[in-house]
Amino acid sequence: MYWHDRMGGWGYGLMTIIMLLLLGVIIFGAVAVVRYLGRAPQRTPMPPSDRPTPEQLLAERFARGEIDAEEYRHRLDTLRGGPPGPAGG
Repeated sequence: MYWHDRMGGWGYGLMTIIMLLLLGVIIFGAVAVVRYLGRAPQRTPMPPSDRPTPEQLLAERFARGEIDAEEYRHRLDTLRGGPPGPAGG
């Protein structure tokens, strides 16, 4: 007749724990779906035709200060097949 009277103290506690776990699983699932759908698409590698040329790479090294102007000119002449400039160093 009154089934809730037979549950006792453990019945209500167990029911509360199960409900909280179920609620936690639902919230976790919703967060996981939102994060999955909201993430940025993965970048594809640069096609071979868009790779920088050796001259562009050399100019970038010069701009970053990895090589000085004399070394830049020497290497640029070497890349272009011209006469090598004075070797300093």
